[in-house]
Amino acid sequence: MPTSAESQGVSRRGFLTRVGATGGAGAMFATMGALGLAPSAEAATKAPFDPPQASDFRLRGRGAAKVVVLGAGVAGLATAYELGKAGYQVTVLEAQDRVGGRNRTLRGGDRLTEIDGPTQRVGFSDGQYMNAGPARIAQWMTTMDYCRELGVPLEVFTNSNAEAYLYNETAGMTAPVKWRTAKADVFGYISELLAKATDQGALDQRLTTTDKERLLSFLSGFGAIGSRANGFAYTGTDRRGYTVDPGAGETAGTLLGPPPSLSEVFASGVGRYFSFEFGYSQAMLMFQPVGGMDAIPRALAKAVGPGRISTGAKVTEITNLASGVRVEYERYGRTRVIEADYCVATLPPQILARIPHNLGANVQAALRTPVPASTGKIGLEYRNRWWERDDNIYGGITNTDLDLSTIWYPSYGYNGRRGLVVGYYNFGGSADAYARLTHPERLRRALDMGAKIHGDKYRQDIAASASIAWSRQPHIEGGWISWPSRGAEYKLLCAPQGNVYYAGDWLSYEIAWQHGSFESARKVVTELHQRVLQG
Repeated sequence: MPTSAESQGVSRRGFLTRVGATGGAGAMFATMGALGLAPSAEAATKAPFDPPQASDFRLRGRGAAKVVVLGAGVAGLATAYELGKAGYQVTVLEAQDRVGGRNRTLRGGDRLTEIDGPTQRVGFSDGQYMNAGPARIAQWMTTMDYCRELGVPLEVFTNSNAEAYLYNETAGMTAPVKWRTAKADVFGYISELLAKATDQGALDQRLTTTDKERLLSFLSGFGAIGSRANGFAYTGTDRRGYTVDPGAGETAGTLLGPPPSLSEVFASGVGRYFSFEFGYSQAMLMFQPVGGMDAIPRALAKAVGPGRISTGAKVTEITNLASGVRVEYERYGRTRVIEADYCVATLPPQILARIPHNLGANVQAALRTPVPASTGKIGLEYRNRWWERDDNIYGGITNTDLDLSTIWYPSYGYNGRRGLVVGYYNFGGSADAYARLTHPERLRRALDMGAKIHGDKYRQDIAASASIAWSRQPHIEGGWISWPSRGAEYKLLCAPQGNVYYAGDWLSYEIAWQHGSFESARKVVTELHQRVLQG
């Protein structure tokens, strides 16, 4: 005999059936939401994706199409993977001798060639690596879904660490300050000022008496400030840290001295960094694949199948045809031709703009609109993990106004013998300045800058190093792109041009993230599949 809950469920299902029959799927889904049987708008945060399936063709009596994908980066591989699952005949052309595009992990034995520059031979020891391109994944990103689907194991990436440093030389700082110390001082003084203003009636037009007391209570905990009796003064607490940590017996710990003055804290400019960890794409927890970010494109390539991917294939011309597309490319010194029903071009727009095509002046102008961004990294392998031993830094990022921009500490291999620090991850003009240097010159400059934060030990006991300037990487020529505006040019490339589609993070709202590449690939796969089904 059914329970009351079961009877209610049967009753609801019958009611929903009648709603669906009379009002259609939309009405039924809305009714399900009202009854609490469908996910709410707040819960369904990702764009829906219904992957194409081979059965779609059998149901309609159609056959799958032939598709050529340009580029074996994340967007290209994801496109080929999703189409391949549905039975499409997919060929991927990649100019480089590897898959992954900007998803590149540098390990010992790798060779790194730059445009008009010498080739570096990476000398990292076994188990040490640098994610030269993407290095972190937010929990909400579609990238996580593909890691799950493809069986790519993950571990936590420490994006924010209270023990890492902040350093603004141009603001007059003579020594770095711990992230936790800077945050305690900035939040403390802001809370003091706001509490005083609230108590003195400056916000009476916005706050009721009850609101004021609630705000003061919040500020007391948020900033660790005093009471009304001492003017809500911020005088510093253990949030700032210790010179001697608490221990046993009579060792209560020695607190850091009193905080600098309010003016000194604000003049240092350290507070400008805190918004970083609040960003939707940067908030902890974040993740990375175990053993290197390139586990993702390697898993994708394996799923696509090696016979479908041609590396060393440089595209030289794209021709849209009345009933398909023709692509010329060079491989092993020979010009080759492939014809297909459709083409999905996932190369960076600045590269696509140099490939001859017959898609018109508007397409050419659109491809030339995005502006490539410069970025670079250097990996420093040390024979001992001094940042853990001496500074208690286990992962995380130090932010500076030096041309290093940031220093990253490894989120793997804790308490091991060796470790690899990203000695700079910089952008824009700073990245351009390092790109103009040889690797030995980059290394010397990076060590000199890093020593301003960590002292002379930063220059010592280095086992190997390697650096990358993405603006000088063949077939890529930039870390990512930026759009002056998402106007007509952006919208044009988001739509198919004849039988040619475009995909990549540069056609998403998460540029420079693999999530953007995956989402763009899914969008194109969906649109292309619907077009094929409709004939």
